[in-house]
Amino acid sequence: MNAAVPTGSFSHETVASDPAQPGFTPARSLDELHTINSFAALPDTFYTRVPTRGLTSPQLLHANADAARLIGLDPAALKSEAFLAVFSGQAPLPGGDTLAAVYSGHQFGVWAGQLGDGRAHLLGEVQGPDSAWELQLKGAGMTPYSRMGDGRAVLRSSIREYLAAEAMHGLGIPTTRSLALIGSNDPVRRETMETAAIVTRMAPSFVRFGSFEHWAAKGDIDTLGVLLDYVVDRHYPECRVAGDAPEAQGRTALALLAAVTARTADLMAHWQSVGFSHGVMNTDNMSILGLTLDYGPFGFMDGLNMAHICNHSDSEGRYAWNRQPSAGLWNLYRLAGALHPIVGDEDALRAILADFEPRFTARFNQLMAAKIGLDGIQDDADRQLLDDLLALMHEHRADFTLSFRHLSQALSGEDAAFVDLFIDREAARAWLGRLRVRVDARAMPLADIAQAMDRVNPLYVLRNHLAEQAIRMAQAGDCSEIDRLMQLLRRPFDPQPGAEAYAQLPPDWASSLEVSCSS
Repeated sequence: MNAAVPTGSFSHETVASDPAQPGFTPARSLDELHTINSFAALPDTFYTRVPTRGLTSPQLLHANADAARLIGLDPAALKSEAFLAVFSGQAPLPGGDTLAAVYSGHQFGVWAGQLGDGRAHLLGEVQGPDSAWELQLKGAGMTPYSRMGDGRAVLRSSIREYLAAEAMHGLGIPTTRSLALIGSNDPVRRETMETAAIVTRMAPSFVRFGSFEHWAAKGDIDTLGVLLDYVVDRHYPECRVAGDAPEAQGRTALALLAAVTARTADLMAHWQSVGFSHGVMNTDNMSILGLTLDYGPFGFMDGLNMAHICNHSDSEGRYAWNRQPSAGLWNLYRLAGALHPIVGDEDALRAILADFEPRFTARFNQLMAAKIGLDGIQDDADRQLLDDLLALMHEHRADFTLSFRHLSQALSGEDAAFVDLFIDREAARAWLGRLRVRVDARAMPLADIAQAMDRVNPLYVLRNHLAEQAIRMAQAGDCSEIDRLMQLLRRPFDPQPGAEAYAQLPPDWASSLEVSCSS
């Protein structure tokens, strides 16, 4: 167990003082936030009101001014005692309504029954200058849904989640956001004795596929309809179909499924395009808004392995990198099954789900084409060009991030950095020659194509060894690496002075790192 809590730090990025909404004044304290708590206004069958159990002698390890701006909070308030008290679980959010939500779900393909927020507390919902955000503490003590858990999170996993959400946002991928990271010397046992931490995460909603599964499994169609109406009215108003119930409600449910299917297909394409693996794609970890939710044993691939498994607990590879799109579709089938009692038309549900594969394929091709300098996958030859690159990278375990990043230089003739990632350099050069012919056919200035490629191929991602370095330093009392990574990952496409080490191949010791469901 660590002898001392790490020293805290703050994001240094300047926060704009002129919010987008006219007349919106940033809150100088938590008391001035505009809370609305729409989820708490639902019937109490959806949750249990339960207080948090605060950390002992908490320390603010990092606070995110970017996220504070989203809820209209002045960054000066991040340094206040009140901020530390609320987000360490010692005090409720002023105007909030603290609760833990119930849901169910399929875990690794098996129906797990009732689950719920076992170590998460929803503090409240805050109206920001542009939209509303729910604030949730992860690790603030037991709830009625903790089952055999202790309701705590450890510093190790909290740092990973805190950084991951902001890294994904920097990449332009839909995600929850991170507001604060709090540490304590409170002991928590996992594989070994560790110290406790709480991460504050934000999302427009934390409703999951499993939230719908819960009420369908109970046969409570009325409550299922209440949840449907809440999600549609709050987040998908364009899906509302007017008319007499229950026909209109069924058509509304179909429209919602179509929208969620599209968002999930896009999310899967985004994940695949950056070599990201979630690790635990259970239905209770799938956001109804198409966000990346619940960062546990995630990972950004180093060397490309199509069957890469980032979760040491996933012994059968159910959520391997190349199986994530099919896992997403499988989960959508579970959501469709939960909506079936309202829709009543199985064929209509299946017709919507049939749109997943073409939607995913089109989005994936669009993203990957941009990464290799093309204006789209226009024909079979383009498709083969992309497939051959991925196959070559897989064969040689070429670094996923750097292979794509170095392509812009390689197209200009400086191909050493690219080809040196492959054992068979001549095979890499041969493929590169085919790409040059295709890019030349675009009849655009090569410099413009290279700049466009660098805008979609990140230089920095949250590799496991980078997160591990930040964790080890924090466990030793130094949180400066957390702040350093936050600065880099906000602008992952832009070379940053003095950050060359963060854009290199991982060290040998990184191959021994393992993450699991306890991570």
